[in-house]
Amino acid sequence: MKYKWYKIGVLMIIVSFMGFAVENIWLALTKGYMNNRNMELPFLLGYGMAMVAVYILFGIPSDMKFLTKYPVKVSRLAKFLLYFLCVMVCISIGEIILGMVTEKFCNIEYWNYSLIPLHITKYTSVPTSMGFAAMVTLFMEKVFPFLMDKMEGMDGRVFRIVVCVVLIMMTIDFIRCYGHMIRTQNFYEKWRITLS
Repeated sequence: MKYKWYKIGVLMIIVSFMGFAVENIWLALTKGYMNNRNMELPFLLGYGMAMVAVYILFGIPSDMKFLTKYPVKVSRLAKFLLYFLCVMVCISIGEIILGMVTEKFCNIEYWNYSLIPLHITKYTSVPTSMGFAAMVTLFMEKVFPFLMDKMEGMDGRVFRIVVCVVLIMMTIDFIRCYGHMIRTQNFYEKWRITLS
């Protein structure tokens, strides 16, 4: 990878927080409330891990690598379309796997897209996967390089320790809260804000 592990760690932290925010915005708009999204901390680790996986697998849209260290040799528009489609497929597969695993081990329906047109199982749909893929493509092309450039020179020991501590806290939180869901066979809702 082009960037040091701790800079990728910052990406994981930021995207995990963004995932928490996006899910709560969606809940607020569709159901009229926000909650802790089954975690103690305001980070959804799966989003951060998925974004790092996208970067490792495909790089960024304008310099798409497609599982190799060599850029794909097609036009710029074709790279963006290919990137978007690859991310869309990965998101669809990831949502199906996460939904089925959670249903099996926690005996709960994590989410249900059955009412959305063009749903593929209840855990993914073409419109939601397209929406997420568009956000990922835009983020990886515009925001990711900007963030990495802004972190240039931020490689001090304290910076690395802070990144490491936050990543460890996020991982422990995920394990602990998901474990709670497995034990109780229910969502872990610590707080909820109902909107008027």
